[in-house]
Amino acid sequence: MAAPSHAVSISRVSNGQRAAQSDCVAVEEPLEIRLAFSTPDGRATRSISITMRTPGNDRELAAGFLFGESIVHEASDIASIEICGPPAPDSGSHNVVRIELAPDVEVDLGRLQRHFYTTSSCGVCGKTSLDALRVIGVEPLSSSAASFSTALLTSIPEKLRSAQTTFDETGGLHAAAAFDKEGNLLVTMEDVGRHNAVDKVVGSLFLQGRLPAAELGLMVSGRASFELTQKALVAGMPLLAAVSAPSSLAVRLADEFDLTLVGFLRGKTFNIYSGQHRITE
Repeated sequence: MAAPSHAVSISRVSNGQRAAQSDCVAVEEPLEIRLAFSTPDGRATRSISITMRTPGNDRELAAGFLFGESIVHEASDIASIEICGPPAPDSGSHNVVRIELAPDVEVDLGRLQRHFYTTSSCGVCGKTSLDALRVIGVEPLSSSAASFSTALLTSIPEKLRSAQTTFDETGGLHAAAAFDKEGNLLVTMEDVGRHNAVDKVVGSLFLQGRLPAAELGLMVSGRASFELTQKALVAGMPLLAAVSAPSSLAVRLADEFDLTLVGFLRGKTFNIYSGQHRITE
């Protein structure tokens, strides 16, 4: 697996003095996701996404992306995932992932007409319609009986921070983690993109056959955007907690679909924006 950080030479300025030294920065490279599937005329291959990401866990990233787009619904829909393409000259990363769908999986060709370009900051742009979730069959989480204690929630940020090994080197990566009601981090991922880190977590759970994750919470190191809230909902996760603030549309989405949304989770304090019935004392 390619190194997620890269050594560079810098000039460090402190108190008016300049000194040469080395530093590490997070690697950011494009990943092309190719999908192979059956059509009435035989097998076809389409490039469906290019995302700027930190190399590593590319299989999980691609699987999580396809699940979030409702192109696949269960792990058996995927016959194979192959990392391919020529190595990048600087890092040696192979920046293409090819997913072969099982022969009996039907693909909505109209959906594949959308060619996504996702950046490390904004994710899939323009997807700010709540109606899109209803179209793919996402249901409110009212039936989820999961609950999370206050003490458990306040313990998660430090556990996530301790698991951010590449952040320690670079200071430049987001993180996401799935955790259970005992406070165990089950999957932890890092990436330059918030949405990529979440896709890697969701993809890992998906490939393990653990979705919908009706008993798990999702913790993110940054803010809670509409898109991250959407990804938690599609994965069936009843709680999304963020170190920073939620957006107005994230709050609206969480409220409509009965997702527990927590923001500003720092130290012993946090704000509950929706679904407070799942937070126990």
